[in-house]
Formats: sequence, C-alpha cells, structure tokens
Amino acid sequence: MRAIVIPAPGGPETLTLRESPDPQPGPHQVRIRVAYASINYIDIMGRQRGYHISQFPYVPGLEVSGHIHALGKQVTGLSIGQPVAAILNGGGYAEFALAEANLIIPLESGQSQLDLATAAAFPIVATTAYDLLVSVSHLQRGETVLIHAAAGGVGSLAGQLARILGAERVWGTVGNTRKIAAAQSAGFDRVFLRDEFIIPIRELTAGQGVDVILDASGEPTRSQSLDLLAPFGRLAMYGNASANADLPIAPSALLSGNKGVLGYSFTNLMQTHPQHLMATAHQVLDHLVAGRLHVAITEIMPFEQAARAHALMESNTTTGKLLLQMRPI
Repeated sequence: MRAIVIPAPGGPETLTLRESPDPQPGPHQVRIRVAYASINYIDIMGRQRGYHISQFPYVPGLEVSGHIHALGKQVTGLSIGQPVAAILNGGGYAEFALAEANLIIPLESGQSQLDLATAAAFPIVATTAYDLLVSVSHLQRGETVLIHAAAGGVGSLAGQLARILGAERVWGTVGNTRKIAAAQSAGFDRVFLRDEFIIPIRELTAGQGVDVILDASGEPTRSQSLDLLAPFGRLAMYGNASANADLPIAPSALLSGNKGVLGYSFTNLMQTHPQHLMATAHQVLDHLVAGRLHVAITEIMPFEQAARAHALMESNTTTGKLLLQMRPI
C-alpha cells in the first residue's frame, strides 16, 4: 500500500510517500480501506517535534473514514464493506489503516448515513468540543461561553454546540482578521481578535466575567482567560498551541475568585476510557445526521499533497478542517 511517512522530525517537506506492507489486523482490530484522512494540529506537532510519537519513521493520521476491509478474529458486530469512521493511534495517511474495534463509529443512523468526507472530519474535533462543554465544563442553559480559536476545527463546532446546548451568549476569538468571517458563520454572537479580547469582554459583561472558557492556545491567553472568569466560572484547557511555558496557577486565587480550571486530553481518553469517547461520538453523530451541526471542511486535497496540507495548517491561515482524499489505484 501507499503511505505518507515522517522519517524524522522536521518541516512539511519531510512527509514522504512510500510503499509499505498492508497492515494486518490483530484479534481486536479492524483494517479500513481509507477514503478520507483528516489533518489535525496534533499531526503538525508530531511532525515538528515528535509529540505523542514513540518512534520514527511514523505514519501520521488519527482519524479516517472508509470501509471495513478486514476483521480481527475476535471482532464482532462489524462487517466487511461497512462504512465507518475511526479514531486511530496513527497510521491514517495511508491506503489502509488499522483501528481498534472499540474506536470504530458505524455511519448508519436510522434511515440516514453521514457522507464519508464529513465522517473523516468530525470524530476528534466534534467529540472534543462536546466533551469540553458537557463533560468538563457542565455548561448550563443561559450561560456565557468564550471559545478561543473560534474558526478552527474544535472551535467552530464548539460554537454551534454551545448554542444547541442553550448558551445565551457565544463569543469567540481568532488569531487574525481573515478568520473573523469563518467564525461568524459558525454562529458566534461576537468575534474578537485574540490580542484584543480582554477589554471588550469586561465591558460587555460589566466586569462580571464569563461562565465558560475553552482554551487550547496556552499562554498568555490562558492566564488572561482565567482573569475573565465569572464567579463559579470554568476554564477548560485542552492544548497548548503556543508552546509557551505554563505559568503557575495559585490555588488561593481559585479559592478567592470561586473559579475552576479543568483539563481534557482526548489521547488519554482513547487509552483509558474509549467507551466514553464512543458514547460522545454517537451523541454528536445524531446532531450531524439531523442537520443541527455542520463541520466546515475548507479544502479536500489529494492524498499525495499531505506536505502542502501541513504547510497550510502551519501557516495559521486556515479555518475549519482540511482533508486528504485517497484515490485507489
């Protein structure tokens, strides 16, 4: 099979197309003939500095869609040829990918079926967005939500889900003016530049602050967000895109401000609580099939253009989701 390989950490040009043996499923695994593979920022961090990669060479790609091609001996409830989405431990940028059977998402839902492009785009970002709002932040009806990186994959879905879940005001921040329109199209009431959000939000809330803030930007946005929390407000952290050093959070400041700081790691839940992720994914799938939720896919590129896709995402100019499309030869 053809696969995109990272031989060693480096720039987008390190992504190399190679011929590799077809992967063989273990007893609890499924082999998928890949139709689409999704690009995620964790792929970029892995390529740049080996984040979450145990050894090189490495085939990136943590979520795909396609059809089941082979079943492990102990897999039940799934069938060859079945359309699925899957969350992977890597290996998605390839003609065939292996997935654990307990991280497979069948695409049939009642009389409807999600298209394969959307199916590749939603598992990680939409599940993360839903979990951040429901399982982590316990968003309540009528609350105010601030979502950083509002034009990105998680952010654009979190904005829509916050509205579905009953938030009264849904605000977002973006890194530059070119992303404002994309965030607004996801349903945000107000969109601010990340360098200029503190003063207007204090004015809009009359100094009371925000109930829920979602942040994967890291410092300095994280500390600024903590200062903006209302009493009983919750800051949910799920990444550190800035790669800046963490600043200490004083427990006394949380006590005096009646504030909470919570963390979320999708990759940890893959290992420890896959059943939770699958339950959340099916909640999101219902919203997608019903048309209440929309994944913004901004570009679908040929599989062979993985390096271009990485370069685009790394440039901080993209919005929504980028996909690679596999065309069998």
